[in-house]
Amino acid sequence: MIYNPTKKGVEALRRDVASAIEEAGWAEPVWIETEADDPGKGMAEIAVAKGVDLVIAAGGDGTVRAVAEGLRGTGVEMAAVPLGTGNLLARTLGIPVNDVKGALQTALHGVPRAIDVIMLEVTRPGGEAETFASLVMAGIGIDADMIAKTSDDLKKRVGWLAYVEGAVRALPESEPFRVYYRLDDDHAHRARVSSVLIANLGDLPGNVELIPDAEVDDGRLDVAVLQPKGFLGWLQVWRRVTWENRVLRRTAVGRTVIKMRDDTEGSERSSVIAYLRGRSFSLDLGDDAKELEVDGDEFGKVVKIAAKTDASSVVIRVDREHLG
Repeated sequence: MIYNPTKKGVEALRRDVASAIEEAGWAEPVWIETEADDPGKGMAEIAVAKGVDLVIAAGGDGTVRAVAEGLRGTGVEMAAVPLGTGNLLARTLGIPVNDVKGALQTALHGVPRAIDVIMLEVTRPGGEAETFASLVMAGIGIDADMIAKTSDDLKKRVGWLAYVEGAVRALPESEPFRVYYRLDDDHAHRARVSSVLIANLGDLPGNVELIPDAEVDDGRLDVAVLQPKGFLGWLQVWRRVTWENRVLRRTAVGRTVIKMRDDTEGSERSSVIAYLRGRSFSLDLGDDAKELEVDGDEFGKVVKIAAKTDASSVVIRVDREHLG
């Protein structure tokens, strides 16, 4: 059990784990706390060295991400007990959220599912390089600003709805910026953007389907380049992710309507959101350093990002109906 001690309900978690493992016939677990300067990677490496059969990450997306980074490529199975705000990976994989006992049942009795990990090599303004893993999505622009401006106290009180307040605070200060990007071996593109998201999955809380075709186990990373022009542009973005992606694309008639309109409007429409998919993606901000967020956590300012997919490199337990 690798757990974030700052999350509420740790004592109740210990009682629930004790009951669940006794019922399942498992040995007593090893409990390892995450630390401020290590949210789980080092703890996962310790667990592997101890020869455990299963690592359960109890915390938010950041804890799950860090534990997965430590387990990447080892073949040791992991499971998640969501205790965070967004819990986006758990929601995507059908792992019970706001239900510790249910999540533990999935952890102890579920089936293994191999998922992709996005590896990010970033360059800081001073030139130093760092590498991180991502299971959900990483981004610069309005999404990173939103996360930076979201109150931790408000997240504890109202959960993921706190990000709405953060977005309202971040949007007036958000200014488009220039980037150069390249997908796989394609030529470099220059764009003026409000946000760039590199994703392993596409759904956000509140029935927002940001990237409709993203899958956690397709061996690809998905990129959303947001290029709205003014307030009307942001309304078009909102309509697309809440109505078109979530509703229209689910029917043959809706997909036909979208295609006909896109063919008619051409590049003007595609400029609002551009979707890309590949095995690698690079982004260059020049001298204009921007804040980076990875799986809902702040990761400081960067001037370059190089992302690639490490396909099926982490094995996580899910209920059988969510094998994909």
